[in-house]
Amino acid sequence: MFRDDFMWGVASSAYQIEGKDKEDGAGECIWDRFVKEKGRITDGADADVSCDFVHKYKEDISLMKYMGIRHYRFSLNWSRIIPGGTGKVNEKAVKMYRDMILFMKEKGIEPFISLFHWEYPQRLQEQGGWVSHQSPEWFGEYAKVAAKNFSDICENFITIDEPQCFCNFGHVRGTHAPGYQLPLPLSFQMVHNILKAHGRAVQVLRKYADRPVKIGIAPTYSVPVPCTEESADIEAARRAYFGFYEEMDNWAWNLSWYLDPILFGKYPKEGMEKFASYLPRFSKEDMDLISQPIDFIGQGIYNGYAVRADKEGEPEVLERKPGAPKTAVGWSIMPECMYWGSKFLYERYKKPVIITENGMSALDVVSEDGRVHDQNRIHYLDAHISQVQRAYDEGIDVTGYFLWTFLDNFEWERGYSERFGIVYVDFENRKRTVKDSAYWYQNVMNTNGRNLSINRKPRPILFLNPVLKEMVWGGSRLGTDFGYQLPGNEVGECWGISAHPNGDDGVDDNCFIGKTLSELWENERYLFGNLKEDRFPLLVKVIDAKQNLSIQVHPDDGYAKEHEGGSLGKTECWYIIDCEEGAELVVGHNARTKEELENMIHEGKWDAFIRRVPIRKGDFIQIDPGTVHAITSGCMILETQQNSDITYRVYDYGRLKDGKPRELHVEKSIDVIEVPAKPAEDSVKNVKEILENQWVELIACDYYKVYKMNLNGMMLFEQTHPFMNVSVIDGCGIVNGRVIKKGDHFILPDGYGNVELAGEMELIASTV
Repeated sequence: MFRDDFMWGVASSAYQIEGKDKEDGAGECIWDRFVKEKGRITDGADADVSCDFVHKYKEDISLMKYMGIRHYRFSLNWSRIIPGGTGKVNEKAVKMYRDMILFMKEKGIEPFISLFHWEYPQRLQEQGGWVSHQSPEWFGEYAKVAAKNFSDICENFITIDEPQCFCNFGHVRGTHAPGYQLPLPLSFQMVHNILKAHGRAVQVLRKYADRPVKIGIAPTYSVPVPCTEESADIEAARRAYFGFYEEMDNWAWNLSWYLDPILFGKYPKEGMEKFASYLPRFSKEDMDLISQPIDFIGQGIYNGYAVRADKEGEPEVLERKPGAPKTAVGWSIMPECMYWGSKFLYERYKKPVIITENGMSALDVVSEDGRVHDQNRIHYLDAHISQVQRAYDEGIDVTGYFLWTFLDNFEWERGYSERFGIVYVDFENRKRTVKDSAYWYQNVMNTNGRNLSINRKPRPILFLNPVLKEMVWGGSRLGTDFGYQLPGNEVGECWGISAHPNGDDGVDDNCFIGKTLSELWENERYLFGNLKEDRFPLLVKVIDAKQNLSIQVHPDDGYAKEHEGGSLGKTECWYIIDCEEGAELVVGHNARTKEELENMIHEGKWDAFIRRVPIRKGDFIQIDPGTVHAITSGCMILETQQNSDITYRVYDYGRLKDGKPRELHVEKSIDVIEVPAKPAEDSVKNVKEILENQWVELIACDYYKVYKMNLNGMMLFEQTHPFMNVSVIDGCGIVNGRVIKKGDHFILPDGYGNVELAGEMELIASTV
């Protein structure tokens, strides 16, 4: 969790939310001109009204208070405060912003002022804009007005927000205001002037502020995320983050070109070499101005991309998988970008890091109940803020997080087609509707992140990849009937839920993908109710007997512990998935005394010895230790058992494996076989015809409980056991949104809660 002094907030920009007031004396900014050009903005939208924040700021700030917002990062509109960019100050604007800030403070919200979030005065643009050598002084004059009028009520200032965006999009590619595509030499001069303007603003703020203030700059960048945590991949990602791999028509989308001069007093050597033919002259005085001391680095982080090291250690960008998650605006979703971005920044520049923007555009709608249920945004924010905490917990000096944004607003060239807010705005009547994500974020702030997933132990459904076993008596029905990819032609067993060393299933989905069930039992015992056993207690198999299995018996725990190196004994039960008409199983024997038992076995009187029990599809048989038993040809069985592979073969029909008879365990078998055998009717019951849509208990013994369900439609139940193994033995359906089918096996962990099943399925479940 985060400490109490962590800064939680939301962020906005003036142009995107304020709108206009004909009486306020504001000047024209470059975006006012840009939006009037046909084809520039989606749907021909403009920001003349937008959220109408200039008239509704008290309502919206009050709403922020109700929603637990502690800090608000917003920008001043330069052209509103100084209509001509320089010269006469618009006192109406100063009064409005002062009133806005004082009202924030009255509501317990700490202001964070961004001097520039792209609202460049049009008059100055016509005099050369950022390309002009005078632009640093123009910006310094504006910063002086801000310092004199707001520093008494605001302690935190950001000079320039996301320079990569307005430099690259506005002056290199031309998709943002002012819509220029500058020759490369002029674009480098422009960025140099912007950095000088930043330095001049730092000087002015410190000189004219009424009190000591904290100052930073807030660039942005898509974060390279190492595909593994091997040192080579980490270093490759770091190189990509601070290196110069962009094409020249995208050069301004860079990070170290903006931050190195500020923090190190010089441009990066790699960039100087790559851009040498385009660069203006940089004087020592320029670099001294640019490198004025700052207090923190702001960083807007929205997404990332996977990187690995190639053979030379250079970053190689990995293609995203088809269908990989993305936001409504099409940006990739890779939460780890928050961790690596924060880590890389702090390690390189040794300054506190503030996440000044992070959020997602979603396809939000007001539902029939009048609410906006933006669960996808909650999931995005939870994952990303959790990665901020990961960095924070490792000692990275991340001091704040500002969510973009509070209100849906004018999203630059996309107009109103994208919604980033945690408050929905109806742009016809300006009505506000608080989204579910706002309530969720309120809880995050109130608890300093206690409700984040990183602070909760994940409890997903564990879908397993079965282990398939070739057996001399096996067939092919596990492939034809269950759809498994068979490793051979004689596959007799599918270990569907197993943590046994002889067949350890892997998890095929969710945060534990790639882990084995035994690893989860060892390291994530909470998933299984923190049981004290030394191993996962159960093993679930599907058995396809093309031929008869050996006549066998299992020991109990005491005998196995003494004679099998501490292994568990083996109590098991069978559900008959399928069998031929008139089928029989071997369950029990006909010997009346131990002496008769030994004679029958040693003399090979197998027909007299074994007891055959008629079975049909849907029968359930309990096999206790000491019970002679065998599955016969043509049977398909789901077996639930103790997590043990101890089997004593009494007789194997003289079969050969690899040219040799399989090992028998006659003396041990005689030791453990119970005499006389219990009556067959005590072992077998038919459960095919049971009530639908409820768990029907088949057995409860010292080692397991087993249930059957015939699902037809939908049913809801609460998982209250330490864990619940579930196997789909027929049909298909859905479990909590996941499509499942015959042959699937999964575990519902401890504390999972409500489980919703839908479809037509036969299910067998087991627990302890």
